[in-house]
Amino acid sequence: MQKINIVCVGKIKEAFYRQAAEEYLKRLSRFASVTVKELPEGKSPADEAPSVLKACRGKVIALCIEGVKFSSEKLASQIKEYTDRGEEATFVIGSSCGLADAVKNTAHLKLSFSDMTFPHQLMRVILLEQLYRAFMINGGGEYHK
Repeated sequence: MQKINIVCVGKIKEAFYRQAAEEYLKRLSRFASVTVKELPEGKSPADEAPSVLKACRGKVIALCIEGVKFSSEKLASQIKEYTDRGEEATFVIGSSCGLADAVKNTAHLKLSFSDMTFPHQLMRVILLEQLYRAFMINGGGEYHK
């Protein structure tokens, strides 16, 4: 079973974001072992970097606006590569201040979901939904149309 880690700086405060994240985690559980690690926010991304880097395992994917953009199919393909090679993947979502260069420069992949900026709490839900979509694509499910 694929192992996926999601390292998040900051907690989800709003109940509706928490409920959405929990729903996608439940759906993902049949495809992968997904662990979410919430880290405390620091005064700056540089303050947060040591704890973020310590929490990362396997292939590190930093979510940042300057990253490459993937289609859902391309993300599914990337996830399949990790799964086929038995590699663990860690997706990193920074705080509202973003990610430190130390984290971005360590990442195996910098991934952008849009040129727009999203609240980090919403980004967690978006990431979980796209991971679920990726597994559905890879499994030939009808979720992705």
